[in-house]
Amino acid sequence: MLVWLIQVFIRQEFNMSTPSRRQFIKASAASAAIATTTQTSRGETPVHLPAEKIRIGFIGPGSRGFGAHVKTLTKLAKEGQPIELVAVADVYNVHVDRTAKHIEKNLKKAPAKYVDYREMLEKEDLDAVCIGTPDHWHHLQTVDSLNKGLHVYCEKPMTKTVEEAVNVYRTWKKSGKVMQVGVQSTSLPVWSKVNGLLNEGRLGKVLMYQTEFFRNSAMGQWRYYRLDPEMTPKNINWKMWLGSDEGLAEYEDFDREKYRQWRRFWPYGSGMFTDLFVHRTTSMLKATGLRFPGRVVGAGGLYVEYDGRQVPDVATVVADFKEGVQGLVTATMACQNTPIRQMIRGHFGSYVFGNGEEFNQFDYVPERPQVTRNSKLKEQTIETETVEDTTYAHFKNWIDAMVADDPSAVNNDPYLGAAAITTVILGAQSYRQGKVFFFDDEEMKAGEADDSWSTRWEKVSADRGKPNHIPGWNAGDYGSALEEPEHMKLAGPWIDGKDPAGQ
Repeated sequence: MLVWLIQVFIRQEFNMSTPSRRQFIKASAASAAIATTTQTSRGETPVHLPAEKIRIGFIGPGSRGFGAHVKTLTKLAKEGQPIELVAVADVYNVHVDRTAKHIEKNLKKAPAKYVDYREMLEKEDLDAVCIGTPDHWHHLQTVDSLNKGLHVYCEKPMTKTVEEAVNVYRTWKKSGKVMQVGVQSTSLPVWSKVNGLLNEGRLGKVLMYQTEFFRNSAMGQWRYYRLDPEMTPKNINWKMWLGSDEGLAEYEDFDREKYRQWRRFWPYGSGMFTDLFVHRTTSMLKATGLRFPGRVVGAGGLYVEYDGRQVPDVATVVADFKEGVQGLVTATMACQNTPIRQMIRGHFGSYVFGNGEEFNQFDYVPERPQVTRNSKLKEQTIETETVEDTTYAHFKNWIDAMVADDPSAVNNDPYLGAAAITTVILGAQSYRQGKVFFFDDEEMKAGEADDSWSTRWEKVSADRGKPNHIPGWNAGDYGSALEEPEHMKLAGPWIDGKDPAGQ
């Protein structure tokens, strides 16, 4: 009876037509669920029907794309994860050959090789792609892949512009596919732990986060990426890399420096804003539960790295959120040993994370008892789970979500990815254009700011309103309701010369 039910289900799923491999996987998973549910309800051992492996293709396996994407997924495949690495596409033939050799050596099967990723999407029967190209290509490649019905892993930043981020988010929601944005630190358990504590009110009203990414280099940031003699127009499809036919960048003559060190130049990247700030900002958004900012301003400049680059070597982004929280991310690319500490501040205390990225503990620092009215609050160190390799954990999380066919199961989905890139890229735009920006999270649009942000908060104060809170807050007024001093009875205007206190 059970087998007959499964056969009927599969026939209906395919509508009596010849199934594609992807349809077969979907139907097999669903029929396996039927088998498991039916047999378990009778108290018998569940039977899991076999399903084919998830077939993955690589788009742009250069530095991060090879060192993290290819190598990590190869390792996971060797460990028995249900994946196959079947194709690679890159405009640089050296990258294609290197990736193909690595996969063949380790997995005993050579992947198909392409220059244009669109040809790979068209010809290969893929289930998922990993995108490791420069920033200016992320949007188009992600949308093309989602529209093909593929799961996506896209290296950070998710896109290069706010408009692209919104479009990726909407395309992903419509697709129903699993998408992971490559900020590997979001796979640290610490951020979910912190979020739970914040919502319990442990710090009282959450007021601010601050974070950093300080670096230094004798040769200037990103110039340590080697320029090799093999990088020539013969080996690199330069026009495709530029994306000039697609309207992604203006055409310019071939230049090894632009190709290899593209993060230094605005048409292809945004320097520390998108290479580094997006890491830290994403983590803070995950910890606080905040997403899109309401108001953003950026500052900075090129103060020492006069090497032909366009992006600043000192920068700061300040983002204000409608929940009544301010976020700050700051750095210099020419000073490393004196960074600010990463932390989240509340009215009754702060969580201090220190510096770096991989945390397995953090410190609680309470405010003084004269404010909290609680002398029992003491400094403490709070332990969390340790993750030895966040990149490995991030890819494993993506695979698990694909196997479960659950887009909500990833640690950094496109909604969080869009919020983070919106925050940092509006900061970059502010720096470049000398403007302050608003973001409307209902219309999902950015625009120039006016004085309404400050007047809104002044009105709340004048009306003696209540503070806003981070999403998920369940601590009532704890740490956010002010005491009313007795002497404030004497406050107020003297209308017609009369004392408001009635004296």
